[in-house]
Amino acid sequence: MVNWNAIDTVLLDMDGTLLDLNFDNQFWLDYLPRRYSELRGVPLAEARALEQELSDSLHGHLLWYCIDHWSEALGVDVLSLKREMAHLVRLRADSAAFLQFLRDSGKRSVLVTNAHPKALAFKLQASGLEQHPFDARYSSHRFGLAKENPGFWDSLRAAGDFDYARCLFIDDSPSVLRRAQAEGPAQVLQVLQPDSALPPQQAEEFQGFIQFAELMP
Repeated sequence: MVNWNAIDTVLLDMDGTLLDLNFDNQFWLDYLPRRYSELRGVPLAEARALEQELSDSLHGHLLWYCIDHWSEALGVDVLSLKREMAHLVRLRADSAAFLQFLRDSGKRSVLVTNAHPKALAFKLQASGLEQHPFDARYSSHRFGLAKENPGFWDSLRAAGDFDYARCLFIDDSPSVLRRAQAEGPAQVLQVLQPDSALPPQQAEEFQGFIQFAELMP
């Protein structure tokens, strides 16, 4: 699936790629509306509707990933609520083995995430991912653009001096991969089972895989 002789740098998403997306799905779809309902004293259905309305208005924009914005809009400390579920933040099955493979192979590994810097720091610690050294880490908030927005990949290339012709990018989001394919790395791959509690998706637009073992010779 990957011609490793043609790759110097692997750009890696975090949520749903290196980390199990089950945490995010449980937090945003269930835990946050329930805790908001408790903290604000409103019916759960009203809490769910408010969160959905806010999500729909922000989707595709950087603010959708900004926990400071969510905290202000909802009037609750979203990061503190995430910490209440820290035990569910975990690596996908063979993420650690893949990162070790990249180091052993002399490939640069670079974390490229839409996560807000506060959420990034929390997840690096909670998952143990901080113990796996990256050559660089980038949050899209540094550039004021989400990975799926026009201009992001030009900004990243300038910041990291990447030769996209020799880069592989791995992500679970089709919209992010679509933008990357148009403006960024020469090769992109999709994670087909970002949430371990859900069945794998079908590969449609992009080459995809379920476990990193499929990529390692």
